[in-house]
Amino acid sequence: MSDSRIPRDWTMLESPENEQHNRCVDIFRRPDGTFGFEEFRRDVEDRGRWTPVSYFLGNVYATREAAREAAVQAVAWLR
Repeated sequence: MSDSRIPRDWTMLESPENEQHNRCVDIFRRPDGTFGFEEFRRDVEDRGRWTPVSYFLGNVYATREAAREAAVQAVAWLR
């Protein structure tokens, strides 16, 4: 899990990173069965901690596939 902002009871499904390993997108499932995603960055000045880039956390999707497709549309490097 990239960020403590994501509740521990949410299930991380995948966390693809870019080729430089300094950006990632977490795709997760909430306890209510909905899905979502969040984008993060990791920089030297943050001591390697993953920091949110955007605030997609509140967007709700009915399926994992819908969350992943929304992430691909929203995050240019993921395409």
